Amino acid sequence: MTWDIKESSTNKVDRFKVTVDKVILPNKEEKTFSYLDFAKGVCILPITKDHEVVCLKQYRHAIKDWQWELPAGTIEPEGSSPLEIAKKELEEETGYVAEHWLDLGSFYPSPGSTTEEISLFAAAGLTKAEQKLENSEQIELHTLTMEELKNLVAEGTFKHGAGLAAILRYKFMTDDQ
Repeated sequence: MTWDIKESSTNKVDRFKVTVDKVILPNKEEKTFSYLDFAKGVCILPITKDHEVVCLKQYRHAIKDWQWELPAGTIEPEGSSPLEIAKKELEEETGYVAEHWLDLGSFYPSPGSTTEEISLFAAAGLTKAEQKLENSEQIELHTLTMEELKNLVAEGTFKHGAGLAAILRYKFMTDDQ
């Protein structure tokens, strides 16, 4: 059963939209519920011919720290194909293009507070192209074995939510150990 929206307002703050809904719950109580209205995104698990993974260490200003991540980005303009954006993001962030793509589905990283949906892909048959970073991107490239990546995940050092989802989906879909 969905909630009835009595009133809704949205304010744009930089790259985010904040929506505040006044809703009527199924038990007829009224409640104010707010959430971030995000653009959709993509995340890519790039796998080399040697079965290693191209990972990023990227500075993230929101937490003021460097994070292990997989290549990812926002689907812009809205309505663009997730696969086309994934191809663009892989090349821009890593300098690689991929011959083979596996759709790993999508997920909602935080459906209690955002509308964000991220499409996941694995990319293989990598060839080197040119990295094209945006001026706000500070990225170090690292090629890790699956075992090294597994260790980063297990010890809690790799915390990138979309990357964790891509790794998990890939493992379950391919049984690649």
